[in-house]
Amino acid sequence: MNFAAMMLLAMAVDLAVGWPRSLFRAIGHPVTWLGALISRLEARLNRDGPGRRMRGALAAALVIGVAAGCGFAVQSALPATWVGVVIGGVLAWPLVALRSMYEHVTAVAHPLVSGDLAGARQSLSMIVGRDPAHLDEAGIARAALESLAENSSDGIIAPLFWGAVAGLPGIAAYKAINTLDSMIGHRNARYEDFGWASARIDDLVNLIPARLCGALFALASGGVSTRAMRVMMRDARAHRSPNAGWPEAALAGALDIRLSGPRVYGNHIANEPWLNAAARDPAPADLTRGLALYRRAMGLGAAILALVALAVWRI
Repeated sequence: MNFAAMMLLAMAVDLAVGWPRSLFRAIGHPVTWLGALISRLEARLNRDGPGRRMRGALAAALVIGVAAGCGFAVQSALPATWVGVVIGGVLAWPLVALRSMYEHVTAVAHPLVSGDLAGARQSLSMIVGRDPAHLDEAGIARAALESLAENSSDGIIAPLFWGAVAGLPGIAAYKAINTLDSMIGHRNARYEDFGWASARIDDLVNLIPARLCGALFALASGGVSTRAMRVMMRDARAHRSPNAGWPEAALAGALDIRLSGPRVYGNHIANEPWLNAAARDPAPADLTRGLALYRRAMGLGAAILALVALAVWRI
């Protein structure tokens, strides 16, 4: 079956309609279904005592196995024709966050550009883990651009990549891994051991997609693509994450701004290194520029998928 064509269709459907609120109210979303399963397993297995890391690995294996198994069962029932590709693309659609990513960051950009910092902070709080209450214009723009870069990899390029490699089992398994990491892959007393396996698996499956996403941002930046690529190759490994630094550094180089750096989480100050440290802080207009670059990068990703799909059809 042509998995690349399937993922291309999933992108098209998501771009056209997103995930309608009426549908969410009626049936939720696959991520909320995964979240409910993770919460139930975490409540039963994440307890004090020896074997906590092993129980966390068991929870991760169960969630990933259920997701991949459901994807495999459905895909096995599809006809190996263009009809199967269409059905598979529609089924993969909810697992691609192309439209929602753009809408969430646009909801920050519009009030920020118009000077409504309170509105921008409110919208930012929906997409970042840090407290935006005391962020100034530059801090809001920086946090939103970092979220745009990282989530372009986690929410779009990575699921499309694994979907193109393995179809519905691939994209479903990836979404399970990413949801596990976002829920229990934290370095704190509750999840340090229990979420260890989930965090490590997430790091592993994002190695290729994160670098691919960074390359897409760099290539889509046109006349400054060399600078974007240079900043990415130089600074990406300085990021606290083994993967998030690649798209973030590429975006920083493309827009000629600095990203990452020190930030506040609750009462804790994280002294993170800067990406593209010699550049200026982002301004509100840079968030609009970042969204335009996002559109071009995702369009380039779609073009690559289309070329792969055409090549597969000809084999």
